[in-house]
Amino acid sequence: MASLGAPLGVPDLTKQAENYEYNGYIPLKSWLRSASTMQKEAQVYEAEGNDPQTYLLLYRHANLVLDKLLNHPQKSLPENRKALNAATAAVNRDLRKLEEIKPRIAKRHNEYQERRKVQLKALESLEGKGAARTLQQDFEGLSLNRSSAKRRSYEKAHLDAEGNRSLAAKLAQREVRRRDVARRSVRQAGVSEDEEHERRVAGMWGDWETELKRQSGEADDDLSSQIQEVARMQQNGQKAPNFSVSSPCTAIGRGTHASQRPTSYQPTSTYQYPSVPHKSAQERWSGSDTRLPTQGTGPIRPPKELFRGPFDATPEAPALPPKSPTAPPSIPIFEQPRAPPIPGKYVEGAPSAPAIPAKLLDSSSSTPRPSSPSTDGQDLDEFTFKPSAYLENGEPLRSIFLPQQLRHQFLSAASKNTRLNLETCGILCGILKSNALFITRLVIPEQTSTSDTCETVNEGEIFDYCDKEELMVLGWIHTHPSQTCFMSSRDLHTHVGYQVMMSESIAIVCAPSKEPSWGCFRLTDPPGKQAILNCSQPGIFHPHHVDNIYTGALKPGHVVELANAPLELVDMRPGK
Repeated sequence: MASLGAPLGVPDLTKQAENYEYNGYIPLKSWLRSASTMQKEAQVYEAEGNDPQTYLLLYRHANLVLDKLLNHPQKSLPENRKALNAATAAVNRDLRKLEEIKPRIAKRHNEYQERRKVQLKALESLEGKGAARTLQQDFEGLSLNRSSAKRRSYEKAHLDAEGNRSLAAKLAQREVRRRDVARRSVRQAGVSEDEEHERRVAGMWGDWETELKRQSGEADDDLSSQIQEVARMQQNGQKAPNFSVSSPCTAIGRGTHASQRPTSYQPTSTYQYPSVPHKSAQERWSGSDTRLPTQGTGPIRPPKELFRGPFDATPEAPALPPKSPTAPPSIPIFEQPRAPPIPGKYVEGAPSAPAIPAKLLDSSSSTPRPSSPSTDGQDLDEFTFKPSAYLENGEPLRSIFLPQQLRHQFLSAASKNTRLNLETCGILCGILKSNALFITRLVIPEQTSTSDTCETVNEGEIFDYCDKEELMVLGWIHTHPSQTCFMSSRDLHTHVGYQVMMSESIAIVCAPSKEPSWGCFRLTDPPGKQAILNCSQPGIFHPHHVDNIYTGALKPGHVVELANAPLELVDMRPGK
């Protein structure tokens, strides 16, 4: 990972990018998945404005594909050709993007070096620890006076994951909601899952998605202006024009949790309301004049003191007279089943005018309103998580946030197998945000099981699903129905494939009948990862004559349990 402190120059980043282990005996399909993971990570860091980390990952991806994978012994196998061709095509885009990023990195590094030279000279001429301490802080950090709107990812506050769990939970919830809304918008625009996946893989998605949001915003603004024009003409006693407006129907993107799905609404008329309007009707008509458009044809209201509630002691004539029979008909745009009621309408025989509903009284009411998501979002974007642990070789590990409810949901799904003394496995999938990894989905694939083993069926389907859902594979989980909580030799050989793809990958073992009942592990690096990669012993279960081959990943490791974290379970087993 690129340094979170002093900005590195292009040569330093290039050196870091080339510093990775490659083993030609690892199947090509595993390396291709690792290359795909690098691409996903680079896209996230690019969106967050982290040029150094984007450059490092894109350069490493290009180096891996061109120098290593094109010469892999399995490059000619039919099942690998398509993925290898796609990875090679992605490198061409990487190279163009690297040329765009390189000048920005060089400029930032040079500015830092010039500033440091000036400050070092000033430091030499000053006396006193206070001045030296202040200047030294300036050397190591970037300016904190820069506006937050211009601050890039690597210039934000670096927080400890363990001590900021509530912020992490809010960040994960917001990101899952954002992805869900974006997916629904894509479906409303008529883009299929296959086309969406093709756009993302082809590197075209970022600009296309931005354009989609811009067009959506323009459509909402146009609808808002039309409604306001209707209100203005109503107030002036004119007949409103017959606008022709259409909007896409609500669609639910794949992977949306049932509790997050919107309720569909089918209007009875030809006009369709937008599924998620950006401005409420009350906000559109708020201001000095708070009347609804349909009130424009009535007489001017008397002062508020003359309004009386239904329980007033002295009945009087209603403040608002009934509408004239010759009043113009209601505007078609408001003839909907859920149109707001017209306050002040006279009902014959009523002791007084009905009270105006509270929602329509005054938009400047002192009733507090919840904070808008955009404000909260700005606050959540003002920090990034620092590495929480390190590999044995000194490489930093990003934090993985593990939902507390994950084990309970997994054991519930595995309960039938557990009673039959059969193992069950699941895949831990998630997202990258603010330099931390969040497990947000538990996928239980189709599988075959025994009392001591568990094998996934149609493994490619799992990775295709993750690609379509923009998810990263962060590890796996499985049960030991009757054994203790440990990593067997078979488990170690399974997990090395995950840890090759991503150093932070974890393996969770659940032993519900033993104590401890669960554990979260990773291979040591070195010596565990290297020992397993170089192991050629036959048989499913065999000993490894290496000490310290795996270790715990929970505190003081890089895994942090997180309450209130979003989590969805997807069971791909037949009949589920």
